[in-house]
Amino acid sequence: MIKVGVVGYGTIGKRVADAVLLQDDMELVGITANTYNYRIKTAYEKGIKIFPVNSLLNMVWSGIGVEGDFDDLVKQCDVVVDCAPKGAGQKNKDRYKYWGIKAIFQGGEKSSVGKSFVSQCNYDEVLGSDFIRVVSCNTTGLCRTLHAVDKRYGVESVHATIVRRAADPWDIYHGPINAIVPTLELPSHHGPDVQTVLPHIEIFTTSMTVPTTVMHMHSVTIDLAKEATLRDVIELFDNTERVRIVKNTEGIRSTAEIIEYAKDLGHSRGDMPDICIWEETVGIAKNKLFYLQAIHQESNVIPENIDAIRAAMGK
Repeated sequence: MIKVGVVGYGTIGKRVADAVLLQDDMELVGITANTYNYRIKTAYEKGIKIFPVNSLLNMVWSGIGVEGDFDDLVKQCDVVVDCAPKGAGQKNKDRYKYWGIKAIFQGGEKSSVGKSFVSQCNYDEVLGSDFIRVVSCNTTGLCRTLHAVDKRYGVESVHATIVRRAADPWDIYHGPINAIVPTLELPSHHGPDVQTVLPHIEIFTTSMTVPTTVMHMHSVTIDLAKEATLRDVIELFDNTERVRIVKNTEGIRSTAEIIEYAKDLGHSRGDMPDICIWEETVGIAKNKLFYLQAIHQESNVIPENIDAIRAAMGK
């Protein structure tokens, strides 16, 4: 059994913890927490052990039993999945080194924190690594589909526009509410981040933020090295793991309906970890391939984290 700790129990951390609990070859040692809130109460009710970072009294007063502190969790683990807020993972890395623990970081950290990872693209390259960085939800989504296209047809260049959700559904602190906000840097950080996983891909990205909390959307244009037919490309995406073809003809016209579809499928929290490509948006003109894909920012990196745990342990 791989002994796993989860540092941070927010949007990603709670999903990683639940995923670890489902694995036959993993044991969830526990989670860390900075403050007591409904998430921590829920973890406690699930029987997950809680290791406070700075808030022991806060949790005791709330009736939550605790197991120790941050280091007490880390030294019991084979690998830690660090889901702490952006920038905290880099600071925590020294503690993992001190205890001789492998660690998985998230895409908010700089690429220097560990080897960037998307399971379908470079699993073998990170096998046995002490420190792995699961790239962001947008980078993961781009890498999954670009890698599939590159293997089949070759990719000469890519332009992608990322339409970003403003905040996660629970987040009452961020916006915009009534604006479209362009990212005022070229390229946006997504393209260079893709190249940390697929360094040979020539890619240029732009992005903007819009008033929705549901999903991200990508408009992708690829210059192909080989000829492709529309039917073959749709079949390629349909047969690619963790990519899902959705159809307007089946009533899926929006990101909202994708999430409703996920709920109807019985997915926990209504999550959609697959990258969803609308069949009607796939097009070819000469050697250019076009498609629109939707990214569920809360869940698509969760299977990557589980794969990264196994990769770090040499499985």
